[in-house]
Amino acid sequence: METNKNRIVRDIEALSQFTSTPGFGVTRFTYSHEDGLARAYLTRELESLGLAIHVDGAGNMRARLMGSKPEGSVILTGSHIDTVRNGGKFDGIVGVVGALEAIRTLKETGFVNQHPIELVIFAEEEGSNFGSTLAGSKTMVGKYSAEDLKKLRSADGRSMFEMARDAGFDPDSLPRGAFDNQTIKAMLELHIEQSVVLDNAKKSIGVISAIAGMKALRIVLRGTANHAGATPMDMRSDPMVAAAEVILLVEKLVKRIGPSVVGTIGKIGCVPNVSNVIPGEVSVSVDIRDIQQENIDLVLNELEQQVQEVASRRKVACEFVVLGGSKPIQLSQGVVSIIEHAAMRRGYDYMKMTSGAVHDACMFGNLTQVGMIFVPSIAGRSHVPEELTSYDDIKKGCDVLLDALVELSGGCESSPCM
Repeated sequence: METNKNRIVRDIEALSQFTSTPGFGVTRFTYSHEDGLARAYLTRELESLGLAIHVDGAGNMRARLMGSKPEGSVILTGSHIDTVRNGGKFDGIVGVVGALEAIRTLKETGFVNQHPIELVIFAEEEGSNFGSTLAGSKTMVGKYSAEDLKKLRSADGRSMFEMARDAGFDPDSLPRGAFDNQTIKAMLELHIEQSVVLDNAKKSIGVISAIAGMKALRIVLRGTANHAGATPMDMRSDPMVAAAEVILLVEKLVKRIGPSVVGTIGKIGCVPNVSNVIPGEVSVSVDIRDIQQENIDLVLNELEQQVQEVASRRKVACEFVVLGGSKPIQLSQGVVSIIEHAAMRRGYDYMKMTSGAVHDACMFGNLTQVGMIFVPSIAGRSHVPEELTSYDDIKKGCDVLLDALVELSGGCESSPCM
């Protein structure tokens, strides 16, 4: 069996048109008009395959290919369709289209799976709307309830609960939709790498052995807004200069603690954000990631202590707001082996590696065996309009995903496996 490159190209290019920023990358936030268009496109494709489609209260979509043993535990595969602002057309979409194409191929070849296979499209993976990454998959595994969604708010103050409801979903039904470890046999996710490792190594396939954990928080510094010209320097309570120290402090801490831990300040808020006014409040986002949870904890503990010292010295108040996070996970050695052997049988150049980026698959680490397949990002670019992955490499990733699904589904009942 082999996936169809032309269909893969068609689907990815079609979905890339559903953007609020045409000509400036793909911007498709969860529950937006563009999100609705992408969902409608995929729903048509899934319905044409005769799949049973279910959408939960947060907008996570599931499309099931029933097997010969429909009561058996399900194999999940998929990714997300939401993007960052001015992002690329491959992030998330490659995993969704790859799963779609794998199921298409199984159907058209007459393959009969034993275990059900479910394509999953997760809502709000990026956290672009509500500041919490993996929000959709967190609702699927029961980590977020309807009450939690009421606390997550967009830039204009609307809650995820409200926006999900206005988009036609029923967030009050979420507790009834959570998975448990009796219902899932495995979770597989195909994704672009979003870094330079595979591209530099000239490998087409990355077989992921572990995924980094992360913690996202916001540090809010509050001082006294005042006139930029009339306030002497030694009489200021300026949160902006305190924020400058905090930004450098994050870099200093992660470099000292170890080479695998990374820290990023990606967003700054300033009130009133006027050139001739000393700010009254400055907030900075902090994103800490590592394969080792103890390093994440160490950075955060030291950061909080040292930010308190900076705030005291600079005569400002500080507040730490935890936005979300996930723990590092070691992926299933059994599934890693299946993916590795699939790449080997196909003759594709591959390497085993870890993922510094978090993915929806992380949320299933405590529920089932998880596997991830990476394909290269050219020059490592991602989350930007210039994001690019070769369609030849994407097809190879889809083929490896197909083979892994065949083996995990336990069926070769009406056609050869390969």
